[in-house]
Amino acid sequence: MLSLSFLDQSIVPKGTLASQAISNTIHLAKLADTWGIRRFWVSEHHNSEMIAGSAPELLMVRLASETRTVRIGSGGIMLPNHSALKVAENFRLLETMYPGRIDLGIGRAPGGDRISAGLLNPSNNFSEESYIQQLEYLQAFFHDEAATQYGPLLAVPISATIPSQWILSSTGGSAAIAAKFGMGLALARFINGFAGPEIVDSYRKAFQPSREMLEPQILLAISVLCADTEEKAVQLRKLADYTLLQFEKGNFREMNRYEDIRDYVFSDAELERIQFNQGRIVSGTPAQVKKQLDTLAGEMGIDEIMITTMTHSQKDRFRSFELIAETFGLIVSC
Repeated sequence: MLSLSFLDQSIVPKGTLASQAISNTIHLAKLADTWGIRRFWVSEHHNSEMIAGSAPELLMVRLASETRTVRIGSGGIMLPNHSALKVAENFRLLETMYPGRIDLGIGRAPGGDRISAGLLNPSNNFSEESYIQQLEYLQAFFHDEAATQYGPLLAVPISATIPSQWILSSTGGSAAIAAKFGMGLALARFINGFAGPEIVDSYRKAFQPSREMLEPQILLAISVLCADTEEKAVQLRKLADYTLLQFEKGNFREMNRYEDIRDYVFSDAELERIQFNQGRIVSGTPAQVKKQLDTLAGEMGIDEIMITTMTHSQKDRFRSFELIAETFGLIVSC
């Protein structure tokens, strides 16, 4: 059986408030919990008016308190933006409050621009060597093995267990890091539509068991738009294609309504980019989406897919998640 998980970025649609975006994320987490979704992750982004999710470790506290069984996680903590010690303490506290339900998804991207990343952590030099060193420090803090010449250096509170750790990756480089540290691999197809089975295969072959993860674990994250009709699905896809084009132009300021771009005609150059990005999005009616996701899971050799859905209309967004849950047999249609 294919397991389903959700990733939410707390998008602030044009004309709405960040407070409503956070409320929508909380509501979706409650639905995910009711439906039996495996994981619910939230992201870290900065310097963008259209994304309210800047501090996943804070939002996770509320989400975990509002749910019972779904695993709550970060998708992810952008480690170079932070002190490894503070990340260890934040997630040890989360694990202490909600033992066995916390996922620490770790990324190395800025989660925005380099200027804001540099302000978040002035010592960040954006190098792979520094990122790997931070990961090594993180393991030392989680296992109470860190020390200085003055004695032990503890990440408190001391917890009986540690969060499940995952590396966010859209390329083979980060997948190799996940394998080296014995962490799970969260492969972001919604970022790189060409992320293929060769990345998964290389991760499996190189995987070195860790104290917490004895076998490789993989999930594939992809953008999914599901609608009751093909016509509606086409509308959602056009808005998603338009939004990705805006991102590529550096416009992260607003999420337009479909009505705003209904009559927009893509140029030949934009159509080329849409074609290039097509692997990042799955769209269609429930039957079409299920077939595409099942096929993708088979091709990738994985059994867990994490879905993210970006639309302006929250009604459309929640309906998309609901239809997916229905078609995979998690909830019964009324």
